[in-house]
Amino acid sequence: MRLKEIEEISSKEDFYKDISFSKGILIEKSGIENRLKPFYSVYEEFKSIKELYLLSKEENDENMLADISESIKSLEKAVSDLEIDTTLSGKDDKLNAIVEIHAGSGGTESMDFANMLLRMYLRWAEQKKFKARIMEFNAGEEAGVKSATFIVDGKYAYGYLKAEIGVHRLVRISPFDANKRRHTSFASVFVYPEIDDNIDIVIDEKDVKIDTYRSSGAGGQHVNTTDSAVRLTHIPTGIVVACQNERSQHKNKEAAYKLLRARLYDYYKKKKEDEEDKINKTKKEISWGSQIRSYTLNPNRLIKDHRTGVTIYDDKSVFDGGIDEFISAYLLGVRAKE
Repeated sequence: MRLKEIEEISSKEDFYKDISFSKGILIEKSGIENRLKPFYSVYEEFKSIKELYLLSKEENDENMLADISESIKSLEKAVSDLEIDTTLSGKDDKLNAIVEIHAGSGGTESMDFANMLLRMYLRWAEQKKFKARIMEFNAGEEAGVKSATFIVDGKYAYGYLKAEIGVHRLVRISPFDANKRRHTSFASVFVYPEIDDNIDIVIDEKDVKIDTYRSSGAGGQHVNTTDSAVRLTHIPTGIVVACQNERSQHKNKEAAYKLLRARLYDYYKKKKEDEEDKINKTKKEISWGSQIRSYTLNPNRLIKDHRTGVTIYDDKSVFDGGIDEFISAYLLGVRAKE
């Protein structure tokens, strides 16, 4: 067990000779202990419930049995949360998440849908007590958003939100169609880990094209009137990132470079996986023909995840950020009964 190995290492007399090494070991120890605490807590709760159950059976106490039933429900949720946590063991799962949303074909309809998804994820982050920061917002001409980039700061934000990568489809009576016809629109979601500053991603300045432009947004006092927004194009890979959230061009440029580093980290990681033939073959290609989830508001009102079969009939709660059931089923590899 790694914790036992760490205790043996830290007990040696010369452990603190190399401060950098000892600091890293102690951080790892703290991380392992924090990961194990919930397991110990659930196990102690289980033992307590078991003892109460045996006592209630012995004394034939029905009131105690009713209380135990409620405790079991709480324990079931705690176990379910632990199951999800155990799936978040990937190298990048614990990191913050950079989320990009792009409207697909369909004009204003798709841009409005992209904006609905943006609100959904921001509400989800709020409910999780995560902090979300919009880095780039490219507003649609009439309504909605062409594209948006935001960062979610929180424990295992990337681990959770990687379940949302793919194409999302909306079917509804268009509020923009005077003839009230049913429309189908698409939007794509990409999620990247916000890599630590100590990860070495070298960016040659001559490989980067820098453009500045005026910030756009939904309006209000926070929209800049100067060319402070920054767009970076990494010429060798074609990766483009932008930031307009900060008030100064310098800060936007700094933030944009951070986004670029994350994108390049993801790009090179996936390229390495390709070369080593370790691509997850079950992951659907992000294309208009392979949507991961459908949001149907007409003729029925339901939202279905095509990977797991999970279907929720309360569309309002989903668009208000209630997507944990979709995320949990995907991470646990659960397939709902059709």
